Amino acid sequence: MTQKIFWQDPYLTELKTTVAAVRGDQVYLQSTIFFAFSGGQESDAGTIGSYPVLAAAKEGLDIAYTLPHEHTLKAGDAVELRIDWERRYRLMRLHFAAEMILQLVYRHCPGIERIGAHISADKARIDFARDDSIALLFPVLETEAGALVAAGKPIETDFTDEAAQRRFWEVQGFARMGCGGTHPRSTAEIGPLTLKRKRLGKGKERIEITLSSPAGILI
Repeated sequence: MTQKIFWQDPYLTELKTTVAAVRGDQVYLQSTIFFAFSGGQESDAGTIGSYPVLAAAKEGLDIAYTLPHEHTLKAGDAVELRIDWERRYRLMRLHFAAEMILQLVYRHCPGIERIGAHISADKARIDFARDDSIALLFPVLETEAGALVAAGKPIETDFTDEAAQRRFWEVQGFARMGCGGTHPRSTAEIGPLTLKRKRLGKGKERIEITLSSPAGILI
């Protein structure tokens, strides 16, 4: 089972580890800092040894990394991992920005159904089943999200079930939610955010979330 260092330290950008197994273009590692697509959050980018990671996918409790066909790695090889930090940091900030907005929507619209979500390095989106415009909520969502950012509250993460690798985040006094993604240490790191509404069709509303220029990077 791959040891997921990105949960222990999501700010770590380099790691020396060992190749656990190789199956053609797919490589498995003893430990990793590369997040694989999960819960709507896109995978990290970077390199394993000298090879770019083309894809990362969960396989049970392991992660399979797809490398170029010409790679020469084999089980037992020592390798150094490097991730694209700028991309990781934007994914972390946008991920938690979306989590904040989701919890605020739940608070103001009890019973509303989330029907989709996606976190890329450029923007995050959350889709809801709703008949009227979701933009009616934007003034209160932006105000309350801004207050949470300004408060600089710690974002705590841990396991609810370590054997099954189920995790959660919690901000005291705000919310707690099951989530296995990567998160910043503090709400202050999210910085100012902007909301945009998109109509997807009858009864389907989308909130798109973008961030201002990068917040201060705390490493």
